[in-house]
Amino acid sequence: MKILVCDTTEAEAIERIRAAGLTVDTNFEITPEDLVKVLPAYDGMVVRSRTKVRQSLIDACPNLKVIVRGGVGLDTIDADYARSKNITVMNTPKASSASVAELAIGFMFSLARSLFKATATMKAEKWEKKNLEGDELGGKTLGLIGVGNIGKEVASRASAFGMTVLAFDPYVKEAVGVKLVKLDELLAQSDYISLHLPKTKESANMIGKAQFDKMKAGVRIINCARSGIIDEAALYTALTSGKVAGAAFDVYDEEPPSDWKLVKLDNVICSPHIGSATHEAQGRVGAEVAEKLIEFAKNQK
Repeated sequence: MKILVCDTTEAEAIERIRAAGLTVDTNFEITPEDLVKVLPAYDGMVVRSRTKVRQSLIDACPNLKVIVRGGVGLDTIDADYARSKNITVMNTPKASSASVAELAIGFMFSLARSLFKATATMKAEKWEKKNLEGDELGGKTLGLIGVGNIGKEVASRASAFGMTVLAFDPYVKEAVGVKLVKLDELLAQSDYISLHLPKTKESANMIGKAQFDKMKAGVRIINCARSGIIDEAALYTALTSGKVAGAAFDVYDEEPPSDWKLVKLDNVICSPHIGSATHEAQGRVGAEVAEKLIEFAKNQK
């Protein structure tokens, strides 16, 4: 099999795939224009968040047999269409779970103690101790929207320092240490709300004005999942009105944003889609990509 790796992937994983007898070429900066020209010569491709695999590209590649996404979501791939063309689509859902969960937890601590503001004022040579009284996370209620691999990792960490954890997930019947509730109950009771679900037709813009109206005044919101689940315009209004005391997010409707007004708010902290960007996660992602490609190739013989 001939594989094109389109986005940054661990060198060790690439060598492991080659050692299994597959031909592997890499082009981590390939443009969409060049990709459609060269991909027809390949049996498979490895992508991350950067490379989009849409219907038009799939149609141009009749030899394509497998797409492996190094990461959790498949929103950058027209996966159902690919499968309708007998192309196997795989991802690595567990490899980066701990890293994303730890980022979400880090955001919660940062919001609770205003660490961004504290750092910024110190760098500006200001001593604003009296203006930086924060909150403890212990004793607060965390609402998880989505309790899959990442949500469960967040829940276990939050429980360890004394938070009550509620969760809404229509696809989960039970989860250890978590009370499953309806969405409206979660919105009304949570001091912190953290999103850990894919973007689908059902979840698109599921948190908008109506949902913000049902939340506690002073709630804090974290999104390390996918953009488009929270209505950014409604969030901006909720943040500027004081309904939402603070927000932290790693994903955006546009990446990078063309309109920066949301991230420039004083009660917002953010990062440039780095949820899985840890040494440990990258190693696990690469290893899982290699395992899945090698196993797929074996089954083709």
